[in-house]
This record gives sequence, structure tokens and C-alpha cells, in this order.
Amino acid sequence: MITRRSFVQTGAGAALAAGMACAKRVEPPAPAPANPTKTGFLFDERYVRHLLAKAHPESPERLKAITRRMKESGLAKEVVPIEPSGDTASEIKTIHSTEHIELVDAQAHDPSICRLAVAGCLRAVDAVCLGKARNVFCAIRPPGHHAVNTGEYGFCFFGNVAIAARYAQQKHKIGKVLIVDWDYHHGNGTEWAFYNDPSVLFFSTHRLRAFPLTGFPERTGEGEGKGYNINVPLPGGADDKAILDAFEKQLLPAAERFKPGLVMISAGFDSRKDDLLGDFAVTDDGFAKLTRLMMSIARDHAKSRLVSALEGGYNTEGQALAVEAHVKALME
Repeated sequence: MITRRSFVQTGAGAALAAGMACAKRVEPPAPAPANPTKTGFLFDERYVRHLLAKAHPESPERLKAITRRMKESGLAKEVVPIEPSGDTASEIKTIHSTEHIELVDAQAHDPSICRLAVAGCLRAVDAVCLGKARNVFCAIRPPGHHAVNTGEYGFCFFGNVAIAARYAQQKHKIGKVLIVDWDYHHGNGTEWAFYNDPSVLFFSTHRLRAFPLTGFPERTGEGEGKGYNINVPLPGGADDKAILDAFEKQLLPAAERFKPGLVMISAGFDSRKDDLLGDFAVTDDGFAKLTRLMMSIARDHAKSRLVSALEGGYNTEGQALAVEAHVKALME
């Protein structure tokens, strides 16, 4: 930091200070106003650089399509831009082992981008907890809800949302966090992270017999976490009605009992119709309705604080339309 003490200690500085004491006090400029009623959009061009393999479905084209759609729809001018930043080493260790981190460093095309995805979710949590935005959508890669302590798994390296949930509890003193995962694939990594933890309620809709072959309804948590893990498998072809019924009949009562201080979404859009890796039939309007339902939970219990982070979605143009519907609903 620049210090001015030496200047004030000189004769000229002392004289100036005396003169200023007699003058009218000049207040420092007020900080820029927060936007607690706005929706934040977190993105960084470096996320586009992440690469698993040539022609891989988890491709840079996913984010290119999303950002293009945000511009074409005019939404990019209406959201609060948020950027990822900061070292995430200590936060990652709240969920993952040293061995896992070393595996990621060896496996990832650019491990720094994996850490940047975590940073994105942390800054989104900061934004909603500090009043910069009411809610935030994180357009990040790589996804994270499959990450356990075995290195890269299911295109995931670090549990972005899980790490951010723990960060919200430790940094911002949020007692209870609700994580909802509407990805076509079960978020086994998130389940693993909080399976015995009553301070995190995990709710997932997914296709039971799809990768990673987890998410059975009898898996409800263990120890103190018993009852705080809710898996709702849906059949192939599940449409708007099927997924909304699950949310309304099972999530809403559970959330009412739990009363979260922060709501987080693992927003996987491979549950959308015509996805390359899924066989659900959820429409863009369906995602908008799911978003409004999640906002109602956040409004009732969490001062509207909601963070949504991109997980799957492999029909790039379809995913972009679903994200548009999601963000528009978040802005309502």
C-alpha cells in the first residue's frame, strides 16, 4: 500500500493538515451501489479453452453457444457481469483430498481452468451474500457434480457447487444450503460430499440407469445426514410434467422443513429434449418453471439468494436456448 505518513510529518504536510482541519469536511465518494434486485452472469473466456478431447461432447462450443445466445437475446446487456478470481486451494481442500488434487493436475489439459470453475462459483456466492446481485448464473466449464476423490470422472474435476456450498457456510456463515440438481445424470459427487451432513439438503432428479449408475431413492443419507439426501429417479422420456411433479411433491415440502439460507442449482441441461446424451423431454418453458419454483424457495427462506452453475448439456444450441429461458426467469 502507498503510505502518506511521511508527507504529513513534514512541515508542509503539517501546515496543510492544519488548514484542512478548519475546512469543511470532504466525504470520500460513495461506493458504487449494489444490485440486490439484479441477476448476475458469471463468465470468463478462459473457460472456453478447457478441452478433454477432440470432438468430445463436453466441448468449448457449449459456452460459445451460450454467450452468443446471451448477446443475440439482449440478455447480456441486462445482467450484472461477474468475473471469477482468487486462489481456491484452501476451499478445494474442504471437499477433496490432496491425492485427488494431484490427479487433477496430472489429468487436466489446463488444471488452472478447473480451479477457475471453482473460483467462479465462489465469487457467485460472494455476489449474492454481499448484495451485489440477487441471483447468479455461472457459465462455467468444466462441470463438477460427478467429482469425488478419484480424479476426473464424468467430465468433472472438482465439485464446483459442493465446494461453493461449504464456502458459503464457512465464509458467509450460511447455516443451511439447499443444492438441487436437475441434470439428466445423477450428481454422485455432490451426494458423496454431504451424505452424512444435515446442514446440506441435496435433491436430485435424474435417469436411474444412466451414468454413473447411482441415485437410488433408498439412498437418503446416513448418520446425522439421514433424510437430507433425496433422489428422485425419472423414467426415459420424462417431460415437464414429470419433473415439475417431482419438484412440487417432494422438493417443496422438504425445503419448507429445511429452511435453507442459500439455494444452489446444479443446472444440467442434458435433461432437455433432444440432448445428445439424454432421453428426457424437458422443454425450455419447463426449465423456466423449475427456475421460478427454485426462486420461490430462495425468496421464502434465503432472502432470494440463489446461485446456479452449469453442469451438463450437449446439444449446444438447445442448451443455449434452455440457458436463455433459465436466465430470463432468474431476472423476473
